[in-house]
Amino acid sequence: MSAATDVRERLAGLPDYAMVGLFIVAIWLLLILFAAVVGGQQATNLAAGFVGSVTVLIGAFALLTLALNLQWGYTGLFNIGVAGFMAVGAYTTAILTAPPDPAAGAVAGFGLPLWVGLLGGMVMAAIVGALAALPALRLRADYLAIVTVALSEIIRLFVNWNGVERVVLGGVEFGTGGATGISFKSPSGVVEGVINGPGAPLVAAAEGVGISGSNLVNFAYGLVLLALVVASYWVLSRLVDSPFGRVLKAIREDEQVTQSLGKDTRLFKIKAFMIGCALMGLAGALFRGSAGYISPAQFRPGITFYVFAALIIGGAGSNTGSILGAATFSALLFYLPARLGEFFPQLGGQSPGNIVDAVAALGVLDAGPLVAYVIANISTLRFVLIGVVLIYIIQRRPLGLLGHRSEPAASVDLTRPSGGGDDE
Repeated sequence: MSAATDVRERLAGLPDYAMVGLFIVAIWLLLILFAAVVGGQQATNLAAGFVGSVTVLIGAFALLTLALNLQWGYTGLFNIGVAGFMAVGAYTTAILTAPPDPAAGAVAGFGLPLWVGLLGGMVMAAIVGALAALPALRLRADYLAIVTVALSEIIRLFVNWNGVERVVLGGVEFGTGGATGISFKSPSGVVEGVINGPGAPLVAAAEGVGISGSNLVNFAYGLVLLALVVASYWVLSRLVDSPFGRVLKAIREDEQVTQSLGKDTRLFKIKAFMIGCALMGLAGALFRGSAGYISPAQFRPGITFYVFAALIIGGAGSNTGSILGAATFSALLFYLPARLGEFFPQLGGQSPGNIVDAVAALGVLDAGPLVAYVIANISTLRFVLIGVVLIYIIQRRPLGLLGHRSEPAASVDLTRPSGGGDDE
């Protein structure tokens, strides 16, 4: 047995959550190695910046994919309005926590603590999800998709509307800020306060090895998001393993059969939809609003596509697959290609001006122009790469990277015992 085969078998024997944890650590090591190659004397600080940024992305996308997995992966609800529910959570948090006496030109809010704002954002996203679900869940999956994407755009246009930019109600002024957005208490700023307060010795030690305080704060904020991912994973795993979760899986497999067993499938679907929307609202506030500012442009439908891509890669119907897909998409397909294009532009210096010239060179068996073109435009071509990976996953592993794990609706093992002979 070769060493590679031995390592592969050992990895295959690990529990899914351990594989996901090792995969994230491997991404960190890859980025540290990349920083060592391109960073020179600033390699340590650059590595900290890379690891911090990608950890924030993994944490945010993992929260979103876990939420979408509950709706689509376990219940079969095709919600493509993820960006809209993120906006509801983020704007509710912003309005509740923005200072009542802001600086000149800024939008006022209610000045509540951040944890109250985050809780309010989750509740409001769940309420909007329920209002959307009540009429829409009677529709087939494709019509539900149309309703949710339309609702998402309505929400974005509503917060962009100058009619709600500044509102005075009962003598209290608040609003969405319209197209200019709204500033509020920054979630990452809270982490920064802890790092620069009780964690001051840690900051001093990090600065001693060349890591800036801002990169340390960014990494710490990413770890906070990962802690929320772990908590969400634990809650959702217990939920889908409970009788409630088994009903959701049964609805996904055959709703009419589930109804024939006396289950009110509409009520179960509404509950699952609300829970998923609440988690999307939390992710919207912590991800898009991490710096303490949000605007309508941050909630375009493209982010819904990203979340679906991450879930398809990891495997719908699997919570560990959701996190693995989020890490793969955000780190390897979204973040790393952008950094490659940023630090290796000289490799594409002799690239052709367009893709036609680059491909035409293959006719004379010269792959150099195509390689140079890809390197020079890799930041843009990453979206093509995402499409290619999705096509490969759908063709070769239609259930995703961890979709081979069976999660039946039944609470007991229904497989036929081996060696049991004939039924008669």
